[in-house]
Amino acid sequence: MTSTEIDRSTGEALLEGRNLRKTYRLGRDNSVEALRGVDVTIRAGEMVAIMGPSGSGKSTLMHVLGLLHAPDANHGPRPELCFAGRDVASLGEGERTRIRAREMGFVFQDFNLVGTMTALENVTLAAGYAGLGRADGRSKAREALARVGLAERSGHRPNELSGGEQQRVTIARALVSSPALVLADEPTGNLDSARTGEILSIFRRLNRDEGQTLVLVTHDPEVGEACDRVIRMRDGRIA
Repeated sequence: MTSTEIDRSTGEALLEGRNLRKTYRLGRDNSVEALRGVDVTIRAGEMVAIMGPSGSGKSTLMHVLGLLHAPDANHGPRPELCFAGRDVASLGEGERTRIRAREMGFVFQDFNLVGTMTALENVTLAAGYAGLGRADGRSKAREALARVGLAERSGHRPNELSGGEQQRVTIARALVSSPALVLADEPTGNLDSARTGEILSIFRRLNRDEGQTLVLVTHDPEVGEACDRVIRMRDGRIA
């Protein structure tokens, strides 16, 4: 099943994880158990917040769900991770990269835009990574920028845009491949309350009007309140 075949109105499971563990080795005798056997389900069409104190494992969980990190396969039951009906727990890095580029979108706190490129060029670059041709990618990039209200600012570089506008460019970049799932790590962390409201309004519209599935990692209670459901993390487990 591909992202274009996923029915986002059914509420069926889009992403399921079982026995998800992740330990980071910081030295010979120093390690951190970031995830300690997490079970989680994200349904198609949901807008879900993952919340918890610093060090609770919420960003690590997002990275595992988004195929940025692989779950640990040792010291416990076999981890399971299923995305759009496929077992993705043990895929090689090439296939993981392909799925991330074409079927998932990512929004980060620090924007990660290329400073020498315009908003349109930044989004078109992501379209190229997703396998779209030059003309089609540029057209899709214009559409994505229009969806976040930046059609008139597409020719501006990041240093010519406000923080809220830069974050909208990153959302457009995440949307350009029409992904089944968008994951955002502290997407309002660098924004003031007014800009936070703007970004939340965009996420709500994408979810409620377009059926986009969203997973948002956040410390912000306002973001949690905007979501359908909150997954609370503590000490590497779901509380």
